[in-house]
Amino acid sequence: MNDVQEATSPATSLSGPATCVCKVELRVSCKALLDRDTLNKSDPCVILMVQTNGQWTELDRTEVIKSNLHPVFAKVFSLDYYFEEVQKLRFEVYDIHGTHSIGTRDDDFLGGVECTLGQIVAQKKMLKPLLLKYGKYAGKSTITVHAEEISGNNGYVELSFCAKKLDDKDLFSKSDPFLEIYRINDDETEQLVHRTEVIKNNLNPVWEPFKVSLISLCSCDEERKLKCLVWDYDSRGKHDFIGEFYATFREMQKIASGNKVTWDCVNPKYKQKKRNYKNSGVVILSDLKLHRVYSFLDYIMGGCQIHFTVAIDFTASNGDPRNSCSLHYINPYQPNEYLKALIAVGEICQDYDSDKRFSALGFGARIPPNYEVSHDFAINFNPEDDECEEIQGVVEAYQNCLPKIQLYGPTNVSPIINRIAKLTAGDGIIKDASRYHILLILTDGVVTDMADTREAIVRASYQPLSIIIVGVGNADFTDMQILDGDDGVLRSPKGEPVLRDIVQFVPFRDFKTASPAALAKCVLAEVPKQVVEYYSHKAICPMSPMRDLLTPILSPVATTPTE
Repeated sequence: MNDVQEATSPATSLSGPATCVCKVELRVSCKALLDRDTLNKSDPCVILMVQTNGQWTELDRTEVIKSNLHPVFAKVFSLDYYFEEVQKLRFEVYDIHGTHSIGTRDDDFLGGVECTLGQIVAQKKMLKPLLLKYGKYAGKSTITVHAEEISGNNGYVELSFCAKKLDDKDLFSKSDPFLEIYRINDDETEQLVHRTEVIKNNLNPVWEPFKVSLISLCSCDEERKLKCLVWDYDSRGKHDFIGEFYATFREMQKIASGNKVTWDCVNPKYKQKKRNYKNSGVVILSDLKLHRVYSFLDYIMGGCQIHFTVAIDFTASNGDPRNSCSLHYINPYQPNEYLKALIAVGEICQDYDSDKRFSALGFGARIPPNYEVSHDFAINFNPEDDECEEIQGVVEAYQNCLPKIQLYGPTNVSPIINRIAKLTAGDGIIKDASRYHILLILTDGVVTDMADTREAIVRASYQPLSIIIVGVGNADFTDMQILDGDDGVLRSPKGEPVLRDIVQFVPFRDFKTASPAALAKCVLAEVPKQVVEYYSHKAICPMSPMRDLLTPILSPVATTPTE
């Protein structure tokens, strides 16, 4: 069996842009490695390399496993996965001499393989032959990389194990026990989840507490079998088997109600041969702490709908829509800036709304029939139902609205923010994560009612709502930056701070030469965090039954949001 030579180092992140799709855990094992040692077998270690700007650098490495040509490494590589990037990886296997040193001789190199993180994720389990220099096969050596998506939905558990009265396997001293936990997969294969440290010369070991994600431990199935093995460590790699037992995460939970959770550590050979054999010791779960971690995808996959509302500035400073210089001019050959921003953001948001109906509002215009100024009107002129069918319906309502209204002013946005906040407050009464709102405000200038707008945003920060403001045209938007809390906490005129940062402001001109996707990526980048922050503050879990695993013991344990 395998053995850890040193404590496993913390999980490592692969750097990338601001928006991470998810985290991925990689577990590595090898088969039929080349035997480079004369007296013993190779002592392998796997180095994970990442390519950045054409240069390969070491990201992390596994533990060293003594005298083993078929190692299963306990080290877990944790990487950020970006769908939009090609992330090149290289796994290199070395025979280690001394204290974790990598030799420069060719005979220290047992083989390597290059791939992308995307390839591993797509296959979930990637098996490849190891290659020496110049593409030569390293005999029949192979490397297997298992990938598991860690979106934060299941959190992690901290477990503490000890044992009593283990069998003594050593002649002149007591056993040196360590514990291994394997997850039994659906195909009956076994995946190493954790290997404890070795406790020297002790038949009643107390192992250090360790943390493991629930998806790694049991694939979120509390009934999944876990095979647990206790060994007496041998420095040559020939560990003596003390005993085994099977457990489930459901069994482990019994500790929460004050029950003692113990297992007989059984050696099947002894049980067959010895009539009065009971066990080779007892393994005890002394503590269990569950930490729930919910991500944006947890809420979305749990059924949370994102309702999209757009509010369009129809003030006179935009210019006469019939004039080609107007920001509202409808060019038959290409959309104006209002439409570009609306389509870029709306087309992403519509994927998260099942009915594909969106509220479309206007402000700053005189509207029929009396042509009074309104700062909150439906651009389809139906006050009873301001929703349009899909983003194309919003575009058509906008184009049809322009000839019927008179652009006027001032640029007051607080009425619409208050309206949407009041609407979302109704959703907030419902104590589930079923509906979140995004308000996109498109304006050509600095808002006139800044004090009222600040007050409205502070009130809205308590509701399931995010606000995106896109500045259209070439106006000086410096004063608008105050609404975006990136440079400090936004406060109401009375000094009350926002509960959470819900506003993102971006001038459209910064993206004139970029693709629409770049604008959408920028303005929507903060939304996942804002969604998680709101529901975490309200202590609202995702709706999916899958996420209800272990709900009864959540109350005393931390709940940690992730992006």
